[in-house]
Order: sequence, then C-alpha cells, then structure tokens
Amino acid sequence: MASKIRTAFFDIGGVLGTNGWDREHRKEASRIFGMDHAQYTRLHDENVPAFEEGLLTLDQYLDRTVFVRPRNFTPDDFKRFMYTRSEPFPESLAVVRELKQSGQTHMCIASNESDELSRYRDRLFGLTEIFDTFLASCWIGVRKPAAIFYDRILAITEARAEASVFVDDHEENLVAAQALGFATIHFQSAEQLRRDLVAAGAELNIQPG
Repeated sequence: MASKIRTAFFDIGGVLGTNGWDREHRKEASRIFGMDHAQYTRLHDENVPAFEEGLLTLDQYLDRTVFVRPRNFTPDDFKRFMYTRSEPFPESLAVVRELKQSGQTHMCIASNESDELSRYRDRLFGLTEIFDTFLASCWIGVRKPAAIFYDRILAITEARAEASVFVDDHEENLVAAQALGFATIHFQSAEQLRRDLVAAGAELNIQPG
C-alpha cells in the first residue's frame, strides 16, 4: 500500500543534530572569548531575525554583535568556534534515511537557519545525501512559526498539507502547520520519531538490526 505521506518536512537543530547557534552556545562563547554576555545577547536578539532571514551574512552578523569593539581574536576564530558546536544525531539520521530509502516520500528540510551555518551543517550531517529540497529561513525570507513560512514551503514544493508531515522539536513551530492540515510530530527521540512517522502514514524502509 502506498504511503499516505508524500512529503516530509524536518527541522534540523534539535531533531537531526544540535542547534546551530543557541543560547547555551552563545553563553559558552561569551565565557571563552571574554565578552560581555549581556551586551552580546542584546545585540544578538536585535540582529538574529535579519541573520536567519538571509538579510545579513555571517560576517555582517558578527560585525554587528561581536566585533562592535576591538577584540583579541579574529572573526575566523569565532566562526571556527561556531562551527564546532554542530554535531549530528546519528539515530535520528538513521530514521530519515529509512524514510528516504522507502522511495515514497519527498524529503525536505524546513529550518530556521542562516546561510553559512545551514550550508555547513547540511554537508556535515550528510543531509545533501538524504534530502531533496532545502527550505531554510535564510532562503525563503521568513522564519517559523510565522504562518507564511508554512504557506511558502507548500507553494515551493507543490505539496499538499494533508499528505505531508512536519517534524520539529518546538511545539510552537507545529501550530501553524496543524492549522493547514499537516500531520505533525513533536520530536523527542529517534525511536519516538520512527513510531510517529509510521502512525502518520509514512512508509519506512527499516533496515535489519
């Protein structure tokens, strides 16, 4: 029997790997690089919407948040640190590979990420071998949980919401998807993801243990 799910949309950070640049990473960076964390947090909050919507490059983001004063480290030093915070979740990646290998589902990334970090993480996690379409906020110009994000990903992929599943680790990012008729999965673990995909009507090519 054919899969009822024809298109699957996955968040990256918190589902397929660690977050790209979250609160704890920024706190650690402030400590290691000797920055005023309160100031950095304020500047980050002011600039992160434009950064993740593709209006600022990584260098421009750093100019506006970190290098607002002379530092005893370079932008390349800081970027290297940012990149090392990204680590894949092998068990989750195994599940999405099973879904891909079934041949029944168009595989899509739907994440809130900046351009440089998104490209780096796509390669690091091996996502380019699994996913067919990449819809990071930096490339479609809007972030979750704005309702237009979900309208745009449907328009770009020509998918039907009622034949799609949306997977995210933040419940607030599932509300607008549910309203449009997506099946939704609040990610908590790889095994739970596998069960919920099957329950939603997706076909997985489960590999022998």
